[in-house]
Amino acid sequence: MSSHTHVLRAKRRRSALTTAAFMSPWLIGFAVFFAYPLISTVYFSFMHYDGFRPPTFSGLKNWSYVFQHYPLFWPALRNTLWLVVVMVSLRVLFGLGIGMLITKIKTGVGVFRTLFYLPYLAPPVAATMAFAFLLNPGTGPANSILESIGLPAPGWFNDPSWSKPALTMLALWGVGDLMVIFMAALLDVPKEQYEAAELDGASPWQRFRFVTLPNISPIVLFAVVTGVIQTMQYYTQPLVAGKVASGVIQGAGTQFEPGYPDKSTLTLPQLVYNLGFQRFDYGSACVVALVLFALSMAFTALLMRRKSGLMQAGD
Repeated sequence: MSSHTHVLRAKRRRSALTTAAFMSPWLIGFAVFFAYPLISTVYFSFMHYDGFRPPTFSGLKNWSYVFQHYPLFWPALRNTLWLVVVMVSLRVLFGLGIGMLITKIKTGVGVFRTLFYLPYLAPPVAATMAFAFLLNPGTGPANSILESIGLPAPGWFNDPSWSKPALTMLALWGVGDLMVIFMAALLDVPKEQYEAAELDGASPWQRFRFVTLPNISPIVLFAVVTGVIQTMQYYTQPLVAGKVASGVIQGAGTQFEPGYPDKSTLTLPQLVYNLGFQRFDYGSACVVALVLFALSMAFTALLMRRKSGLMQAGD
């Protein structure tokens, strides 16, 4: 009996070692690129560290400074949450709508698919600069067209109430990635289900609600989760838009305070860069980075829980 137990233990040990060997690339990558940076970020959030002198323990001073005394944190948090809720929702709806439209087109599908996908390939800096010039309140063609038809001309990136909608328009312009994903999901929906729904007298909205949406719901969840994560890292477009709209030309020895106009384009990733690499306050930058991480995890967990609840309700 003991010999048989010893053989079983040896087999289990070999199986565990084999599994660990196959998982080792992932485990090493997880440890080096996720676990170690996360632990280091938590460690430095309790330290006073400027990158030149050794870090010294400061307790909760960095946390207190960010949440109570740093004037840019709460505007950046509000802007980031606004972009997550509004921009991600509109991108998913717009990408799904464009995908459904193209799947219904009978001729010229390749041309329309290319036209809608090309903006996604534009470099973020070039696309943002082009939008900033197009939406220039004084000389941009967008306001000229609006004025010619008698509509009010917004200030866009120069107006705090219009800067985030302008960034949302830029995100909708480059929605080609979601369009392609949704097209693939829509084309994979069984046609037999549409035919059965039509025989039952279902309206187009009912076919979408009870046939299309349940079949593509995993792709919708994927688009929302990845959109939230990408928006939590939203840095380049608002920074470039603020620089172009403000007329600031950054060169050697100059420093641009992000958030123009009136902190309306300020996001949490910009604060991480501003605190860590412009003010050399790495402890406070780590606090903001941890807030970003916690928000991303909370949004993802909420969406995953919502999805599993809907699946259980459907069952």
